[in-house]
Amino acid sequence: MGSAIGTGRGMRRAVVIALAIALGGLLAACGQEKARAPVPPPPSVTQAPLIPRVAIFGNPERAQARISPRGDMISFLAPLDGYLNVFVVKYGEPLTSARPVTRDASRGIRKHFWAENGTHILYLQDAAGDENWRLHSVNVETGEAKELTPFPNTQATVVGLSRTTPDWVLVSLNERDPKWPDIYNINVRTAQRALVQRNTEKFSAFIPDRDNIIRLALRNMPDGSIEVFTFLLQGGWKKLFDIPFEDSLTTYPVAFTNENKRFLMFDSMGRDKAALVSVDAATGDKTVIGENRRADVSDVWIDPVKFEARAYASQYLKNEWIGIDDEARADIAFLNDKLTGEPTVVSRSADDSRWIVVEDGPTTPLRVHVYERRPERKLTPLFDQRPALAGAPLQPMIPVEISSSDGQVLVSYLTLPPGADTNGDGVPETPVPLVINVHGGPWYRDRFGYNPEHQWFANRNYAVLSVNFRGSTGFGKAFINLGNREWGAAMQRDLTDAMNWAIQRRITTPERVAIYGASYGGYAALTGLTQTPEQYACGVSIVGPSNLRTLFEAIPPYWESSRNEFYLRVGDPTKPEGQALLQERSPLTRAAAIRRPLLIAQGANDPRVKQAESEQIVAAMRARQLPVTYALYPDEGHGFARPQNRISFYAMAEGFLQKCLGGRVEPVGRDFEGSSLQVREGADQIPGLAEAVAAMPRTPPPAQSVAPSK
Repeated sequence: MGSAIGTGRGMRRAVVIALAIALGGLLAACGQEKARAPVPPPPSVTQAPLIPRVAIFGNPERAQARISPRGDMISFLAPLDGYLNVFVVKYGEPLTSARPVTRDASRGIRKHFWAENGTHILYLQDAAGDENWRLHSVNVETGEAKELTPFPNTQATVVGLSRTTPDWVLVSLNERDPKWPDIYNINVRTAQRALVQRNTEKFSAFIPDRDNIIRLALRNMPDGSIEVFTFLLQGGWKKLFDIPFEDSLTTYPVAFTNENKRFLMFDSMGRDKAALVSVDAATGDKTVIGENRRADVSDVWIDPVKFEARAYASQYLKNEWIGIDDEARADIAFLNDKLTGEPTVVSRSADDSRWIVVEDGPTTPLRVHVYERRPERKLTPLFDQRPALAGAPLQPMIPVEISSSDGQVLVSYLTLPPGADTNGDGVPETPVPLVINVHGGPWYRDRFGYNPEHQWFANRNYAVLSVNFRGSTGFGKAFINLGNREWGAAMQRDLTDAMNWAIQRRITTPERVAIYGASYGGYAALTGLTQTPEQYACGVSIVGPSNLRTLFEAIPPYWESSRNEFYLRVGDPTKPEGQALLQERSPLTRAAAIRRPLLIAQGANDPRVKQAESEQIVAAMRARQLPVTYALYPDEGHGFARPQNRISFYAMAEGFLQKCLGGRVEPVGRDFEGSSLQVREGADQIPGLAEAVAAMPRTPPPAQSVAPSK
């Protein structure tokens, strides 16, 4: 599982920097210089039943429901021979009568959506995690499937769909130039392709109007600012305004409204928290629609009939929807009254009469409903994504505000083991081991809601704390920009401050804290164990960068537009002072300082944090005779898409944490079967790992795969 930077529930600008969270291989290491006494088991708390790993991290029973534009069919993802595929069913018929319309047998389908013609479903698929996404279509009536972008080493991104051209999809392709994608119209029935915009201007993103005509373009500048251009039908491109560097992660266009004269935008210019604004596409004049003084506006409901904003959302501690008109306010009130979790609208029919609504709460692992708005409001359950968790001892998530050592407020989320907090004050009766779970990005944020890793840690008798350190999104541009050039510095100190907060409140004790994370979170885990080698009992780094200089040298070509923003926010390797900063902040520089057990994970095809990032620190530890366990997944990229690989990773991580912190562990059983795992070093560092790997069936891994979104 994972979460990617720059993705969210609303449309994000394509040039947002992305170091997506993901799950890779594993590495365990122990320092030579100071042996540590075995960690005693945690004080006994209520021994709730062990939730099987497969119930939390395996394929969902069903996921990602979508209503067709005509409202006459529902599609969803479900396993077919162990891999997620698209199923369809006529509206009103039982889900058991649904039929598969795709037959992926290698990686599973991650995301699908309806074409505007209501007869075709579109989905994207890459090869073994390489992020060269190819667009596919399938006719749900005939079953005819087509690969719409069959081009090697090319990344396809869907830019727009329009009911005025229902058989066509607007797609960006970097086939001609890996750095600067061109825009094409592609017919979903025939795969016919027509060039729309040759990207000679080196634009980083394009936004179409409601007729799928490209009307806006963004261009990143060397100083980190972004130029916004509007297309004049009689005069070509005209610059509309500039987005300053300080606003570049909190300001971006979303979509055009009804008559294509205005567009919606999240906008922090002239304020700290991003507001929802309406912008005149000819003049750039703005009208504020909604804002929140505590958090950025981050999502919007757009009416599919009139294409106007009807509601907007922002999240400080929890998500909050605000209706713009009476009808939207009535919809929000109805859904809030009927649901215990947060409602998220994920799909609407073209006439807006039927919605697919996902209910999300810490102990509600995504329930899906059909909301009929006419002739009277009615909410009907469709499915639970993970019915195997019904009745499982899922734990509440506690939002907390933690003060950093320099006075910043760090919105964080705490989950405690079952039975640890008998009086409900948010503090266990006896301190328990703690895992600091660091999000990726770092331009991303942790949120209130169902979090599978929180439930997994808690069920194994660990408290888990997720911290929105400075640089996290959602809390205004000032908070994001506090993270500029603070990788391994103030951003890392925020994690230390959160750990000290938990110790002071007697949630845990100093000797029983682990640091765990993926992507940037993996970097933070490596930094914690190299900068402050006595602070953590152990660490888990998943696809984490170890050398910031080589990380930047390997930036994928399709991130070229964001290169300067990376340099401004992290450190500029083209300047001597930037080189020194990157070296000083790289965990590899202090690899010899590691004293605690370390687990590192890596996908061999990761285009963002390449395999060399793990190989370098493994080699440095090997040279110093530090025991290291290094595991590699040859058919994965920046995350574990294949369920067999996900399950095997969590089985290893569970054994690692049990040895380090003394929590509970589920027997491995058959959790390594079907995995492509290769343990390159030190299988003996985790109890039972060498035996489990030796017993793995040696079948070649499939060539492709992906994990579902909601």
